[in-house]
Amino acid sequence: MRYRLAIALAAVALVLGQVGHAQSSGREPATYLGFDRNDYPGDRNLKALRETFSYAGFWLNLPPGEKRNTWAGKRKLIESAGFGFLVLFNGKVYSDLKNVPHATALGKSDARAAIAAARKEGFPAGTVIFLDQEQGGRMLPEQKAYLFTWVDGVTAAGFRAGVYCSGIAAKEAGGVSIITADDIQQNAAGRKIIYWVTNDACPPSPGCAFPKHPPQPKNSGIDFADLWQFAQSPKRKDVASGCPANYSPDGECYPPVVPAAQQLHVDVDTATEADPSHGRGR
Repeated sequence: MRYRLAIALAAVALVLGQVGHAQSSGREPATYLGFDRNDYPGDRNLKALRETFSYAGFWLNLPPGEKRNTWAGKRKLIESAGFGFLVLFNGKVYSDLKNVPHATALGKSDARAAIAAARKEGFPAGTVIFLDQEQGGRMLPEQKAYLFTWVDGVTAAGFRAGVYCSGIAAKEAGGVSIITADDIQQNAAGRKIIYWVTNDACPPSPGCAFPKHPPQPKNSGIDFADLWQFAQSPKRKDVASGCPANYSPDGECYPPVVPAAQQLHVDVDTATEADPSHGRGR
């Protein structure tokens, strides 16, 4: 008995020692490349895209500026191709919100819509749903009411809430600058939110690049970022003018492998998980 106990204790010590060594070595977590775009890339392109990307954005409702959601019904096919997910819900813009009570009501109804769509597509409980917050700068009271009500509704339903937002400093009057991600986190009142930040300025972005070892999300300039969108299509001239000449001459970011004639432009993301939304079937 004592001999067996000694062996067991030695095994535990070995495991703890290995964990401690990994923690003390300061090694960065692995990173994974992903893409997102408003339009579904087509069934025929999934295999080629999977050679470069580990996960794909997936819209639950109409993407910004679109009249139909071409991602609807494609979850199983995307998963069978080997992709993880970034599950997205297109949120309301400021002009839709009117006042705090109206914004709160919209936050509740949009949370219910996001949950219903996620369940219809077959995403399991615990999936992270990202609210697409397109407008940057400081969040006004109506925007905060909408966003945090939405977060609470999604969380209460057994999913996890994330937000896609700007990680770039926006200038205000008087020379003050505000970063949307910071503003949201500082006003979140302890809510658990997964942050997917966008910053396509070079540096810190590598531009339209598809590195074998993608940068860490914290290299976006937001140290609490869980994901970083570092390239957008088309290239934003006011933000990404200092980027390397690795965008296409037409300003778009095209992935490798897919024939250039298809003009299949993408936004490019990095994360420390191959399925950042945990949207694959259990």
